[in-house]
This record gives sequence, structure tokens and C-alpha cells, in this order.
Amino acid sequence: MIRPSPPDLPSAAGVRRRLSSQARRSELLDAALREFGSRGYYLTQMEHVAATAGVSKALVYQHFPSKEELFAAVTEQVVEGFMSRLPEVLGNAGDALGAWRGAVRLLCDVVTERPEAWALVARHLDNPELGASLRGLRDQVTEVFAGVLASYYSPERGSTASPEEVLEQARLTVPLVVGALQGLMSWWLDHPEVPRAKVEARAVDFGWLGLDRIRRGEWLPLAGD
Repeated sequence: MIRPSPPDLPSAAGVRRRLSSQARRSELLDAALREFGSRGYYLTQMEHVAATAGVSKALVYQHFPSKEELFAAVTEQVVEGFMSRLPEVLGNAGDALGAWRGAVRLLCDVVTERPEAWALVARHLDNPELGASLRGLRDQVTEVFAGVLASYYSPERGSTASPEEVLEQARLTVPLVVGALQGLMSWWLDHPEVPRAKVEARAVDFGWLGLDRIRRGEWLPLAGD
């Protein structure tokens, strides 16, 4: 008697992993971050995210009803990821220069650990339609560092500037430096052959010494020297 061959069973590779809702959401956010970072918001479609995550487009829509909501969730994750690490950096700084070195180091960490996150920031920060969450990050960073700068302010003899005036001036100064750092980090992503130590040292020098003192050949010793 000839027995019929058993039906083919689905291979392990073809079976979608069963994840908790939270784990699946995290997986989708990681996939969306890669897609938004590389393609930009307008060229990224939900099917791109689904393909990168290895799931169906319908499953993506179960977690995120629209591309707008998915993008908002991704940017919120990027903001929280950076801001959650900042207090420890500043708490261990010791002084204003230490705070600035720590901030630059953290930014370089973000760029090297998650270049797709930085690419998303660089692409969308100034987009008035999409950058609300990211502009919120910029505002938070500005306020934090303005407070740091003002707290280490050493007034010249005879100065009558009030603490409020000092803080206001710091708020005007910080965005200039943050904007310069944003440009430098984006340039570095396109020139990965440049050693991190050089990029980090130049960023610290620029923020601390200013262009004029750098022009005259002054620079800070590297941290730890």
C-alpha cells in the first residue's frame, strides 16, 4: 500500500515570530527609523517599513494608523533617547568645560551608535510640517545648556547684569553653537574617514574658544591630557 506523502509544512523561516505588542511596536519603530532616516518622510511608505520589519503592511497599520502617527512616534523616541542621557552627562561634568565636553561626546555617541537617528534629525529638524517634536528637542537642549552656561557665568567687575539678563543672553548664544554642531555632525556622516577624536576636539574648541581664538592658533588639550 502506497502511503500519500505528508503535506509540506511551513518552514521556520516562513513563520512570523510571535512577539508581544510592545516588542512588535519597538521592532516597527526601529524599522521606521531606518526608513525615515534613509529615504526621508515623503519617500517612505508604510510598505517600506513593513518590508524592513519583515511583516505585513496591515500589521504596521494595526500599531500605527497613519504614516504621520508613525513618524511622530519615531521622532519622540529619538528625542527621549537623547534627553534621557543628558542629565547624567551634566551631573558628572564638574564645571562648564566638562559639561561642554560631555555634551559633545554624547552627540558623537548618538551619531556613531545610531546614524539613522541623526540622519532623521538632520533631514527634518527645520521642516515646519514635520519637525515639531524635533524642534521640541532643540528647545529643550537650548534651555538646558543656557542654564548651564548662565550658572558658570563670571561677571566682569562692575557688571550689573541680573540673573535673568544673563540667562536671556545665554539663550541667544546656545543656538549658534548647537546649529554649528548640527552641521558638523551631518558633515561627519558623509566623511567617516575623519577620526572621531578630531571631530570631537574641534567641536569642543569651537564651542569653548570661539572662531577668533582658533584662528590665532589656540586650542584646548584633549580630555585626559
